Amino acid sequence: MARNPVVEAMRASVSMGMMLAEAQTVIAMRTLGMLGFWNLGPGESERMWAEKAEALQQSGMALTGALMRGASPARAASAALAPVRRKTRSNVKRLTQRGPN
Repeated sequence: MARNPVVEAMRASVSMGMMLAEAQTVIAMRTLGMLGFWNLGPGESERMWAEKAEALQQSGMALTGALMRGASPARAASAALAPVRRKTRSNVKRLTQRGPN
């Protein structure tokens, strides 16, 4: 069933906004951790680089799959954003549980 393209674009936009807010939260907690104000787990500095490559690969595969299925631009963007959003959301949850020093 075809969705309203305006609604699809709004959903993609909201998801992008949430991902950006989550990413900023993760950056803030990691920065505080590097300054000694937030508890970071072992290997956090390596993790923050490795996870980007993995999320980028998953994002590219999701985008390619969506485009091959004939998805609208908004649905394709949402598909590409989903792996990144999952990672930012899980990082916020994980780092928040570690808490400040």
